[in-house]
Amino acid sequence: MKPLVVILMGSKADLEHCKKISEACKGFGLDTALHIASAHKTAEHALAILKRYEADARAKVYITVAGRSNALSGFTDGVVSAPVIACPPASEAFGGVDIFSSLRMPSGIAPAVVLEPVNAALLAAKILGLVDSSVQENVRLSQKRAAEKIIEDDGSVQ
Repeated sequence: MKPLVVILMGSKADLEHCKKISEACKGFGLDTALHIASAHKTAEHALAILKRYEADARAKVYITVAGRSNALSGFTDGVVSAPVIACPPASEAFGGVDIFSSLRMPSGIAPAVVLEPVNAALLAAKILGLVDSSVQENVRLSQKRAAEKIIEDDGSVQ
């Protein structure tokens, strides 16, 4: 079975952001599952989703997508044993200061924070590549393509 990335968004407004993450994950050979649950508004629903995936024996990473007061990432990290990556959507509100709700976590709660959707997928692939060699090879190929693009671009400006 392929490793799994569970993408949990706080509201449907985050769907486009999550689709970018999902597509990038699939490019690394990862399965994805998208869900909507709010730590503030539907805590029991969120907990039921997380319990279901925690019972799944597949290697997994959770990516949480929530803005404003991002309780979803800390809530998720506190109840799962797999890594959690917070990937909050860009926000103009509050001058972007709401990002701090993704950065400041209580002791014992440690989601990583990655702002770009494709980079969140890359981090998930690097983590899951530790247990799946085909995912690890896809990460290496992606890195090689990125390096080749830079070298090609350098040659084009000479």
